[in-house]
Amino acid sequence: MSRVRADEEEYWHSSKFRAFTFDDEDDELSQLKESKRAVNSLRDIVDDDDDDLERVSWSGEPVGSISWSIKETASGSTSSLDGRDSSLQKGSSSYAAALPKQASSYSLSSLFKGRNKLSSFQSLSDALTDTGVKNYAPELRRPKAEYKDYSGDWSPKDTVRRMQRGKVCSLERFRSLQDKLVLLDEAVAGHDGNVITAVLIFLKRTLRREILFRELEVRQVALCHLIHFLRETGEQKFLLDLLRFLDRTEEVALSQYREHLNIQDVEKRREFLKGCIGLPFSAEDTSHIQDHYTLLERQIIIEANDRHLEMAGQSELFRKYPRKASILNMPLVTTLFYSCFYHYTEAEGMFSSPTNLKKTFKIPDKQYVLTALAARAKLRAWGDVDALLTTKNWLGYTKKKAPIGFHRVVEILQRNNAPVQVLQEYVRLVEDVETRLNLATKYKCHDVVIETYRDLKDRIQLTAYKGKVERGSAEEEKINSILSNT
Repeated sequence: MSRVRADEEEYWHSSKFRAFTFDDEDDELSQLKESKRAVNSLRDIVDDDDDDLERVSWSGEPVGSISWSIKETASGSTSSLDGRDSSLQKGSSSYAAALPKQASSYSLSSLFKGRNKLSSFQSLSDALTDTGVKNYAPELRRPKAEYKDYSGDWSPKDTVRRMQRGKVCSLERFRSLQDKLVLLDEAVAGHDGNVITAVLIFLKRTLRREILFRELEVRQVALCHLIHFLRETGEQKFLLDLLRFLDRTEEVALSQYREHLNIQDVEKRREFLKGCIGLPFSAEDTSHIQDHYTLLERQIIIEANDRHLEMAGQSELFRKYPRKASILNMPLVTTLFYSCFYHYTEAEGMFSSPTNLKKTFKIPDKQYVLTALAARAKLRAWGDVDALLTTKNWLGYTKKKAPIGFHRVVEILQRNNAPVQVLQEYVRLVEDVETRLNLATKYKCHDVVIETYRDLKDRIQLTAYKGKVERGSAEEEKINSILSNT
């Protein structure tokens, strides 16, 4: 037996391979994996039906477990094995108890050298590549560098820095209130919104609301982050509790009012807005809430009447210009445009009348003229456009007046393909000479250009413009007539 031991020791000491150890060094990891695969492959040998085979150590002596073989190989590092991996030894010995002992004349060294005597046994390469083999070797340990980030005892400052770099850090170990507040203060000092939000989510989950609200009251930066986060995620109840604790009554009212956006049924939304009128808003906001409720109420009435007219086919306007969308929940300007388009001639007492809307909601003249002009020009109702821009003074004289400026009137009319005669009438009313000439030249209002150069007594420009008009046209004759007059 001593002779066999000498042969085996000579073989292993002369090989270029070294026995593995359980050290965590990176250069030993590959050797440890190779040893594990080799030991796992023993199952095919141990479970073989040949009664003459028994387990042997690498020295050629029968032993009681596979873990003993591993221990025999790593005899040079037994002290570190005992101190650091006792759990692995226990796991290996448990596998040994489950393996029956068998008698054989084969040694493990002969297996590694390729000197197996039974042709029915798998080769070492087959054993290593067999996917059906059950693992009997202890699980490989992670190098410390891999799991250090998860279990490291980081301070709040170090934790925040690692979170800023995108490292995975567990916040669960910060258990005391003091540690959590220090962590929050470090996150705020780091000026990283994502880290602040992550810490706030952790505090929101692990602290009672009263404690969290009290601490955030003196930390305005973190408080603003939490309020914004709650609004983005739609946690309305938590947000209202926070605002009530801070005694922000107007923000509570606005948050409740914002809930109408989630109500799809128009009647339920109208009732909800009616209830919002009594909330503690400021005077200006209360007026807006009242107007919103009144507008929705008007829209419900207008929508019901117009839907009936459209379905009955009694209105020529609805037949010629079918409605593209419902008027419900539309803004005030859209509702005014709709009324100027479909109900422009209605009396002021009707809810759908444009003048009724203007009076009820105190729409400024400039906004009313701009909206009504766009609606009537789209219908090519040039008579209504003229009447809209004509005013009468206290002496009964009429005058054209445009609160939005006649240059904008010309642009709106041109976008709606107004005739040149209509455009010329309003281009003449533009007071600024240069703007008037630019508009007249752009939209080919020749008469306006000729009259303007005539008033300026600019024969040079008038002669140059003569080349831009059609030869033999009335505009050319008009230019010739002006140039011949000394």
